Amino acid sequence: MKRHWRLGAALLGAAMGLVAGGAAPVPVGAIEILSGPNAAYGTAIRNGLMLKLGEIEAHPAAGQLPITLRVEDSAGQKAQAINAARILIGRDHVAAIIGPTLSNEMFAVGPVTNGRRIPTIGTSTTAKGITDIGPYIFRTSLPEADVVPVTIRAAQQKFGVKTIALMYADDDAFSKSSFDVMRDAAQKAGLKVVAVESFGSRDTDFAPQLTRIKALKPDAVGIAALVEPTAGVLLQARQLGFGKETLFIGGNGANSPKLGQIAGAAADGLIVGSPWFLGKDDPANKAFVAAFRAKYGHDPDQFAAQAYDTMGILAQAIDRAGGDDPKRIRDALMQTDYQGVMGPFRFTAHRDPALTSGVVVLVMHGGAFQILK
Repeated sequence: MKRHWRLGAALLGAAMGLVAGGAAPVPVGAIEILSGPNAAYGTAIRNGLMLKLGEIEAHPAAGQLPITLRVEDSAGQKAQAINAARILIGRDHVAAIIGPTLSNEMFAVGPVTNGRRIPTIGTSTTAKGITDIGPYIFRTSLPEADVVPVTIRAAQQKFGVKTIALMYADDDAFSKSSFDVMRDAAQKAGLKVVAVESFGSRDTDFAPQLTRIKALKPDAVGIAALVEPTAGVLLQARQLGFGKETLFIGGNGANSPKLGQIAGAAADGLIVGSPWFLGKDDPANKAFVAAFRAKYGHDPDQFAAQAYDTMGILAQAIDRAGGDDPKRIRDALMQTDYQGVMGPFRFTAHRDPALTSGVVVLVMHGGAFQILK
């Protein structure tokens, strides 16, 4: 499957390159999780990238440079992600890399690509410190520090939350960073943190932690973890008698349709913050959603939307750079002024997103997220 997507995209780009005037295609790499328990994230990202690349190639602008996209599967493993980066740089001579999918992968891959001076753009890396890795590391995903406080404020204002218990996966960088942000946001909002419980991201039994939390009767439970353990916590919480009187709050890892697919009705009522929403009333977003549905047969999620915009952002930077020189592309990325499905987009001086469209709070109901009203 990995080889199919890599070669298929390359051949498509080469063919379109001839249409665009015979210019040599600029090779771009992507490192995404396409297998294993977190493949839902990487598959959504790959699909968003491929959709936008197809649109760019189908309707090339004057002077537009063709792009080949080579996608490598990291399987969510740091060593495999590093190896993928080395393959893309050493064998494929890519001018830029999109990904990897998770923050803990980026903390491993970033030093490699930054050291080789290859612009690297994370579309789903929200942990603190990502862009501190170096001047060639960018991200188009809003840091958790910009999203979680909005969710906590909504919990206070809408549900009157005063006390909160926190649970987090203590064995991956994203979840630990998300927990730090959630704890700090709760404390700054004046909430009383009555308990902190940890677990492993591959755990399936959360009964001891949930039993201790249930005895404390908090108004809310915040979960900082990826989608599969979050779903497991919710399923077991409902089995242990947690009812609607307890609000569940998720971080960015929970913002996936897979949560509803796994947890079903047990996920109903969980809230998350997001910089994007499926039903956003915007012509560009409506066109994106319709095109995604037509191509893949299901709705896009936040990760697909961020990837879709990222491919557009990178394609414009490559055109401004006038070719495949990584330093010129890096400098061109710093000049980004892009209007996409996420809204107006620019990079800050520290290469984080400077989105101006704001954060919406979503609630899970009937297996799907909708805007919290």
